[in-house]
Amino acid sequence: MATFDFMLPYYGDVRLMQDAVRSVLAQTDRDLRLVVIDDGREPEVPGWFAGLDDERVHYTRNEHNLGITRNFQKCVELSEADYVVIMGCDDLLHPDYLRTVRGLVGAHPGIGMVQPGVEVIDGDGRVSQGLADNTKKRLYAPQVKGSRLMAGEELAASVLRGNWLYFPSIAWRGEALRKVNFRDDYSVIQDLALVVDLLEAGEGMVIDASATVFQYRRHAVSESAVQAFSGTRFTEAARYFHAVAERMDARGWTKAARAARFHSASRLHALTMLPGALRRRHSEGVRALARHAFTSGQD
Repeated sequence: MATFDFMLPYYGDVRLMQDAVRSVLAQTDRDLRLVVIDDGREPEVPGWFAGLDDERVHYTRNEHNLGITRNFQKCVELSEADYVVIMGCDDLLHPDYLRTVRGLVGAHPGIGMVQPGVEVIDGDGRVSQGLADNTKKRLYAPQVKGSRLMAGEELAASVLRGNWLYFPSIAWRGEALRKVNFRDDYSVIQDLALVVDLLEAGEGMVIDASATVFQYRRHAVSESAVQAFSGTRFTEAARYFHAVAERMDARGWTKAARAARFHSASRLHALTMLPGALRRRHSEGVRALARHAFTSGQD
């Protein structure tokens, strides 16, 4: 059977990271490797990892802060296994995550991506279902009972319309992941870009929501986050959707190209953030959000 790497790019809350690590080491299937790439400077972290005394754990601290995208790329470069999970440093695995995903890989040999069942938790670890996740589930995610295979234009059009995937929970076929890796020019939308790149390379995905085996932590969005995201987030998204629509057209994936040009979920997201930017009188953010929400490549 396939071997598995859990790659953990770390920066931020020490306690939440430690909980994430414990959830990996508590897997009922113990045949795994955990690689933690520390992009921070918290002084107690190296000693904590040394004290774990578990040969499955490999810890390294970056000499200089690499930032999100470069640290993700480093995770891919340091991965070795047949299948790779790049989980968030504040997310949690259920004890049967690996057993479940390994079973799906065994049932679909050579599958490029596995999206297992996910539940969303808040900053305090309580199961939560906010607007963003209800929208994903009701408007954009395919209705799946048991397992479903998706690939090519069908999946590309689906995720470009609205990205309903939970990136940190996905298991990636290592060989395919290492050939493609994350693009250098995106820092917010790099997960969607990676999925579409793999679809263009001929990879497929199995989706199985029959068992919830991953907890994705969604922190409350603060007013400061609204201010931070209001400009660069949607400027980057618009640039990506324009570029990928042209690629989809060149490939003959007309439905995917149309979905990219309309990018309805991204525009809806910008619309929901407009009131916060208006309250803060963030004029540049208001302009960026309005431009993204009310215009598209279809206009």
